[in-house]
Amino acid sequence: MAFLLYARPDGKWYTEDQLRMAGRLGDRFVEPLPEELIPMPPGAGLVMVPGHYPVGIATNGDFKSMHKDPYTKEAVCALAALLPQGYTRTLVPAFAASIKKRELPILGYTAVGMDEKGDLWVAAKKTEEDDKWDPVYFDTEDLPKRVKDKKRQFARNRIVENLANCALNYHCFTAQNLFYERWEAGMPVSPICNAACLACISLQPADCCPSPQSRISFVPDLMEVVEPSVFHLEYAPEAIISFGQGCEGEPSLQGDLIADSIAAIRKKTKKGTININTNAGSRPNMKKIVEAGIDSMRISLFSAVPEHYATYHRPQNFTFADVKKNAKMAHQAGVALSINLLAYPGFSDREQEIDALLSFVRECGIGLIQIRNLNIDPNFFDEHFPGEESYGMLDFLSILQKELPEVKIGNYSKPLR
Repeated sequence: MAFLLYARPDGKWYTEDQLRMAGRLGDRFVEPLPEELIPMPPGAGLVMVPGHYPVGIATNGDFKSMHKDPYTKEAVCALAALLPQGYTRTLVPAFAASIKKRELPILGYTAVGMDEKGDLWVAAKKTEEDDKWDPVYFDTEDLPKRVKDKKRQFARNRIVENLANCALNYHCFTAQNLFYERWEAGMPVSPICNAACLACISLQPADCCPSPQSRISFVPDLMEVVEPSVFHLEYAPEAIISFGQGCEGEPSLQGDLIADSIAAIRKKTKKGTININTNAGSRPNMKKIVEAGIDSMRISLFSAVPEHYATYHRPQNFTFADVKKNAKMAHQAGVALSINLLAYPGFSDREQEIDALLSFVRECGIGLIQIRNLNIDPNFFDEHFPGEESYGMLDFLSILQKELPEVKIGNYSKPLR
């Protein structure tokens, strides 16, 4: 049995053993099933949810919000867990907003509780065995020196300068990989976007929830892309360079630059994988990129239901039908396709959503579903997507595995070479 966790104003956290842990599925408070909880994994952390009261389950089974510490009488706030990559959230935290509405930062809020032994439990399931994104491999003591050396190697390269900032100040793993000379490294190229996603992590209006990072402010020139990309693909193990990062807009809007970069890179090296993370909405630019020889493509997707897709992604000058056409075109050209599924408990696991997703994956030749915990304020989410009955995230994952046996379900991009 796990109990409610809460935080006092000083940031210290405590448990209330008179209230059992609760979770939230869509807009419904629920009691977590034992199979929906795992011990809090290494790399996970706790975060305060300011302006929101924790909700637990009383001995009579009622959901009860807790406003004050029972001992000090201080006001309290809810706590949430933030999961490392490789874990899929099964429940968001149960909390109630204070009278004054307050937008929360864009984070992947996950339900968390503590058992009678003092161990923390989170509402999650491990969905990827590959440990390359374990936080233990990042933010090491030698990272600042590696950044300095790489900046010297590629002097006056604005992409390298930008990724240095992302690596050291935003602790971005794909940025850091460029300096560690391994695995997947980001290659941002686009300051603009053709969508206005509700929970965009690189750009939000001033009156909304704050973005966790700033967006790249320039379009690099050809050699700024080619030189670090060639070096990484030549020398990094299991090398991937990826256009389309959290610090940029939609990369395909720089279609000519990416196409020219692919051609120039492949003249110098055949090694490694060139990938694009994209919304796949721009028909002419996607065609250029595919024809240039992109190896793999990961399509960001909140929902395969056209109306819900439009509500969340808010596309400009394209529709979900364009995304499907571009995915089919890329599949026919031999591009390895995956989707970046922005998953949310109580929504992704609805029958309509599952049926639409299965149809999209089968129709477009998707080979990998990468599940991402959608970072968003739960109350803000409910304003746009009111609650409906859902299966739960464990059943959702089970359905995907059963209905799509040939499709890999995981969390990471994979190298093709």
